[in-house]
Amino acid sequence: MTTFLTDDFLLHSEVARELYHDFAKDMPIIDYHCHLPPEQVADDYQFANLGEIWLKGDHYKWRAMRANGVEEKYCTGKDISDREKFQKWAETVPATIGNPLYHWTHLELRRPFGIDDSLLNGATAENIWNRANEMLASPEFSARSIMRKMNVRMVGTTDDPIDDLRAHKKTAEDNSFSIRMNPSWRPDKSFLINATGYVDYIAKLSEVSDTEINSFADLCAALSKRLDHFAAHGCTISDHALDTVVYEEASEAELNNILSNRLSGSFVSEKEAAAFKTAVLIYLGKEYAHRGWAMQYHIGALRNNSSRMLSLLGPDTGFDSINDGLIAQPLSRLLNRLDEEDALPKTILYALNPRDNEVLATMCGNFQGGGIPGKIQFGSGWWFNDQKDGMLRQMEQLSQLGLLSRFIGMLTDSRSFLSYTRHEYFRRILCNMIGTWVIDGEAPKDMKLLGGMVQDISFNNANRYFELNIAL
Repeated sequence: MTTFLTDDFLLHSEVARELYHDFAKDMPIIDYHCHLPPEQVADDYQFANLGEIWLKGDHYKWRAMRANGVEEKYCTGKDISDREKFQKWAETVPATIGNPLYHWTHLELRRPFGIDDSLLNGATAENIWNRANEMLASPEFSARSIMRKMNVRMVGTTDDPIDDLRAHKKTAEDNSFSIRMNPSWRPDKSFLINATGYVDYIAKLSEVSDTEINSFADLCAALSKRLDHFAAHGCTISDHALDTVVYEEASEAELNNILSNRLSGSFVSEKEAAAFKTAVLIYLGKEYAHRGWAMQYHIGALRNNSSRMLSLLGPDTGFDSINDGLIAQPLSRLLNRLDEEDALPKTILYALNPRDNEVLATMCGNFQGGGIPGKIQFGSGWWFNDQKDGMLRQMEQLSQLGLLSRFIGMLTDSRSFLSYTRHEYFRRILCNMIGTWVIDGEAPKDMKLLGGMVQDISFNNANRYFELNIAL
């Protein structure tokens, strides 16, 4: 029997242990896609307690608590104390065995808090709460200090074109803080034309870009100005939530008519919405290629399934799931449309439905080139797949259908400053997978070769791919 969560957690061979401890463990973290609040980094935020840093906004935990029969008020209630919410989470933790939350919870208690002498449950909650809170009250556990403790070198936040990026500017100008916080361009609200708040959003985009938006060309001009603004603040990465992948062509006159109808208050047809979305994505893809940016497509979420809870709590509160729409043909046409003009940027494709792993892994091979190693990436296990089985499936398919050695590795996709242990989790799984290949005679026991590969996937590949030039 193996003891839970030792230094050799998830490492089941001597080769795996050597790869992790000698090559992967101490590599810095490039967290190129996350949802950290930029203001908390800029202000070096000091968290009030363990509940605030651990539970606030964490829909992973909320889903588990709801499944465990915890009342909603202990997840999202405004009149319940953080301590009460934490108690309900602690009582839920033992029920999460088999779920990655059990692993993540105890990894996060160990790093950065050093709490490794007890498992979290209802009985230990008070002791762990007090110990963690004592640490959180000190400057050594501020937002920036936690990032330093976890060996983070860069984070890429997720930002809307209308954002002023004031927090990024403040952080970049602070010479006392060496970790980069770069904005990432998330312009989805500009092309989701049938969204309820679309007209108001376009008014805001018009204001911040100082561009009157009455036509498709006007919209592109406004977005171009905001792209310039983002570039001036260090942005080199875009991100799109393609919950459904569509491809429809339309003339500029048709696009103008679609936009005009929507701005006048009318909703447009499904086909018109698809054509508008396609046109904006093509325009933006060309802009990314021209600017040397990388483009991320997160594909396949089915959002806001509970209309009742959406009306009560709003979006991003734990009521999303995996979609099962067909993606291969429209994605191929979208990428090809850019590639036809040699305007396809570096692209990262993420599958939320693991059924689509092979689709994306093979799609990447259709558009590689330009002398860029791994130009088109099959992105890491995302959201419901950023757990052991999901990570393994993604890496196995990538290794079989592409080049694992060129993979840019893990990201947290998280709102929490305690999520960096997911990089550790990923690296352990990676090293164990490669170690198993060696044990089974499927890879040579060349530790220099394999160790270099592990270090590349952990840090070096992302550093090169995003042209960050971060020194080790």
